[in-house]
Amino acid sequence: MHDETTTYDYLIIGGGTAGSVLAARLSEDPGCRVCVVEGGPSDVGDDRILRLRNWINLLDSEFDYGYTTEEQPRGNSHILHSRARVLGGCSSHNTLISFLPFPQDLDEWVAAGCDGWGPETILPYRSRLQNNIVPVGAADRNAIAEDFVTAATTRLGVPVVEDFNARPFTDGAGFFSLAYDPQTNTRSSASVAYLHPIMNRPNLTLRLETWAYRLLPDSEGRFTRVQVRNADGSVSTLEAEAEVLLCAGAIDTPRLLLLSGIGPADQLRDLGIEVRADLPGVGENLLDHPESVMVWETRGPLPPNSAMDSDAGLFLRRDAAGGPRPDLMFHFYQVPFTINTERLGYPVPEHGVCMTPNVPRARSVGRMWLRSADPTVKPALDFRYFTDPDGYDERTIVDGLRIAREVAATAPFSDWLLREVAPGPDVQSDADLSEYGRRAAHTVYHPAGTCRMGAEDDPMAVVDPQLRLRGHDGLRIVDASIFPTMPTINPMVTVLLAAERAADLISARPAPQPMGTEGAGQ
Repeated sequence: MHDETTTYDYLIIGGGTAGSVLAARLSEDPGCRVCVVEGGPSDVGDDRILRLRNWINLLDSEFDYGYTTEEQPRGNSHILHSRARVLGGCSSHNTLISFLPFPQDLDEWVAAGCDGWGPETILPYRSRLQNNIVPVGAADRNAIAEDFVTAATTRLGVPVVEDFNARPFTDGAGFFSLAYDPQTNTRSSASVAYLHPIMNRPNLTLRLETWAYRLLPDSEGRFTRVQVRNADGSVSTLEAEAEVLLCAGAIDTPRLLLLSGIGPADQLRDLGIEVRADLPGVGENLLDHPESVMVWETRGPLPPNSAMDSDAGLFLRRDAAGGPRPDLMFHFYQVPFTINTERLGYPVPEHGVCMTPNVPRARSVGRMWLRSADPTVKPALDFRYFTDPDGYDERTIVDGLRIAREVAATAPFSDWLLREVAPGPDVQSDADLSEYGRRAAHTVYHPAGTCRMGAEDDPMAVVDPQLRLRGHDGLRIVDASIFPTMPTINPMVTVLLAAERAADLISARPAPQPMGTEGAGQ
């Protein structure tokens, strides 16, 4: 499938969640030559990738770029930020928990200057999604996860949610919706859903194990040329006659821009990089969903059935003044996720479960930057976890740890539990819970925001609402880096919707019609 020509109509940098969608949609036109540049290998036929329940073994593996974190004075400095090195990107690497964004999440984008990104425009794109998104299948519903849902709804007075995507919700517990085939535990990732069926299109070229490291302007100053390192170590230059579509994710997209001289001019000059576009927002506004963890030892082995060992969750709204969205989330792990508690000296139970309080709309904002002009040197990531001036993020985690204990003390879930391993029942004060919660914090791998979209006159916006690089032709960005604010929920579906929207913006195809009710029907 290697076309030796180096010129295409569209060059898609990154064959991940967004890139897979764009490749499929743009190559529907047989006269349109599309090339995907992906740094990792194919996922076709590779059960390590395709079997959803194996996700945890992909972390820190050959399929992981493995970005480290800057020192976090108020958080955990040891977090490894996994980014997928494989076709399908993070949708080939993550748990495929699939939530539509809340209407209010998209209203916030419009308020931030992103005209055309409101819920009435974006949510109807769910009808275009090709992924098989379904609630966890009956055979995968582990008995302890069932009892967790029962205990959470009993103790906290929230509803059982049968399908988190049926309509927006303010709170509730239930089994997640996942993009997978419950019969086979096969991923319905972006690559499986969008690329696998069309691999033989003659106008689609996949350049795998090919790493893009610099954008170059053409004779008219448009950023339509890309220097890549091929699998054999040789270097090529690829060119787009129409546009380059940058879909490398919230870390590698700004990294590529900065290496190409597109970003904050002073930072670039300090590294000896020629400034080609002074865009101060590149690398700023680094967002995430911070999450902590509580670990319990269970009385014995757990039932073996599961979709991916984190199949159920809980959402709460503590503050009604914040509107109808939840402001605290928990993933329920049917395995002891102890990577951070172990380092703090806590024992590792042979059989255990976890609840993970998560901050859906964290107020701490970080940034990323280049350490060096050398493309092989990884960038610096400073998420500034738990540094928001009012202590909101920290308070959310402390509330979450206390609420987790309430659920753990409630039957029938409590019947499974032998003891609380981390932080342990002696950790009771707000100060001690905060200290533990922040030190044991981890990430659910949702970096976003580093090339944020905004109005034409917003100096910190990197792209306009058409996703075009501010002030420059020939380059658009389509991935989670464009998020001006973080959606309340796991963001993968928001990336899929954004990519479907981008395909219409690029091809001038009409958007799908609004549905009768907000977020109804799959």
